[in-house]
Amino acid sequence: MLYTCGVIRITPLLSVDERELTFDFVRASGPGGQNVNKVATAVQLRFDIARSGSLSAEVKARLLKIAGQRVTTDGILVIEAKRHRTQEQNREDAIQRFSELVRKASAKPKPRRKTKPTAASREKRLQIKKRRGEIKRTRSNVHESD
Repeated sequence: MLYTCGVIRITPLLSVDERELTFDFVRASGPGGQNVNKVATAVQLRFDIARSGSLSAEVKARLLKIAGQRVTTDGILVIEAKRHRTQEQNREDAIQRFSELVRKASAKPKPRRKTKPTAASREKRLQIKKRRGEIKRTRSNVHESD
C-alpha cells in the first residue's frame, strides 16, 4: 500500500481519497492497565461504500459481499483496529486492513466453467453404489431353517 498526500493507493489503477474515510478514536477493551482506561487508542475506520466516488459499481458490490458483518445496514464499512498501543499505529493498521479488503474486492473472480463427470468417474460411482447396496442387502434378517 502506498500512502501519499491524502490518497490511499490500493492497486496501480485504483486509489481512494482519504477524505472518504472517517476515523473515530475510542477506548480499547482488554488488557493494558491504566493506558487502556485513560487513552482512546482504538480506531474505528468508517467508509461509506455507496457514496464512494473512487470505486466502480462492480467493486462496491463485491466489497459489500466480502466485508460481511463489518458493513452496517446503511452500507457503511466499519473496521476497528486496537492491536497497538498508539493511535497512529492503530490508524495505519485500519488503513492497511481497509486497503486489503478493497484490493480483494477489486480482483475480478474467475468465471466458473461447467464440466461434466468423465465416463470413468461415472462408472466408479456406480460400482461403489452397487457394492454399498450389496453390503446392505447382506444385513437383512436371515431366515432360520429347521
